[in-house]
Amino acid sequence: MCRWFAYISATEPCLLEDVLVTPTHALSKQVHEHYLPKLLSHDPSAHAEPTSQAEITTRNRLFNVDGFGMAWYTPVLSTFSPPSTSTTKPDLHPALYKSIQPPLHDSNFRSLCANTSSPVLLAHIRAATATAITPTNNHPFTFGIHTIMHNGYISSFALIKRALCDTMSQEAYSHIQGGTDTEHFAALLMTNLCPASKSPTPNPYSGEGSEASFPAAWEQYHSVEQMHTALVRTINTVISIQSSKLGPKAEPNDLNIAITDGRSLIACRYRNSATEQPPSLYYSTTAGVTLNRQFPDHPDGPKGPQGSGKGKSAGKTAAEGAEGHNPHARRDAEDHGRHVIIASEPTTYKEREWTLIEKNRIVLVGPEGNVRVKEIGV
Repeated sequence: MCRWFAYISATEPCLLEDVLVTPTHALSKQVHEHYLPKLLSHDPSAHAEPTSQAEITTRNRLFNVDGFGMAWYTPVLSTFSPPSTSTTKPDLHPALYKSIQPPLHDSNFRSLCANTSSPVLLAHIRAATATAITPTNNHPFTFGIHTIMHNGYISSFALIKRALCDTMSQEAYSHIQGGTDTEHFAALLMTNLCPASKSPTPNPYSGEGSEASFPAAWEQYHSVEQMHTALVRTINTVISIQSSKLGPKAEPNDLNIAITDGRSLIACRYRNSATEQPPSLYYSTTAGVTLNRQFPDHPDGPKGPQGSGKGKSAGKTAAEGAEGHNPHARRDAEDHGRHVIIASEPTTYKEREWTLIEKNRIVLVGPEGNVRVKEIGV
């Protein structure tokens, strides 16, 4: 399976290098190295038993060598665009970088990460299923201000693809550039989230024919409840088409999906099977402090380059339980802004910083950083 990482904060940007490159368990190193604490097997009564090694291997331990992509949110497009009378003009839009090279061998990726910070970041490393290895097929996928990525697969996608396309709006269908199940899922999700207008208006913030051209409806913010509803409707449509076309031969889907509009974020861990787990997925509301080089501690803790130091730094206060050492820290841990990270695997040494998202649950992160975890309701 693929692996992905999502970060969002209204007030605290992350340096891409800090979260994607520096840690031993960073996403860029999950090509073949994996860290999977707390996984549970499906027990209908208690979810109590440890996951078997066979199940972990089936859904989590593929080599992710088929491409990398990331979307980070920036104010540049809004800053340089014509003025708008709309009161909902977004402050941030996603910028994309995709490559089929292993990320740590990609000097462009390393340079971007070392020199780019953002309050919202989605990054993905790919293990291809049945589509071409090309940057066009790399996640994430953007639709206006919305960015979507996926770990898993839609089963029998080739057999239901035509029927799935028939349920999309023309503008969403026309936006598809590649052949992946995820991009088609994203187009259907956008159809449900932003229904097509009878007289669609072009995006007023970009030049005609530019890469940033898209329907104005894709510039609109939605509540996390609306995003959740659109996601559930999309999953139900996929399952319904599979049932209609394949009958009892329809197989389960793995749908670990992340969606953001640069203000809110939702993510689910889902598999429509009574006895099997989806790929791993975790969230944290504190790991950003450990990852950020401006603060005491280090994402590798006592195994970091400065060794053990209980979070010791030059007069700066570390978070409780810190074990690493960062002599270059400039801020106290308590000053870090509110944030949420959702990731296929933990990226810091502190297992206690991460919560395993249970099967068929969804995490809703609102504009102020409030976090709710609930049953997805499919």
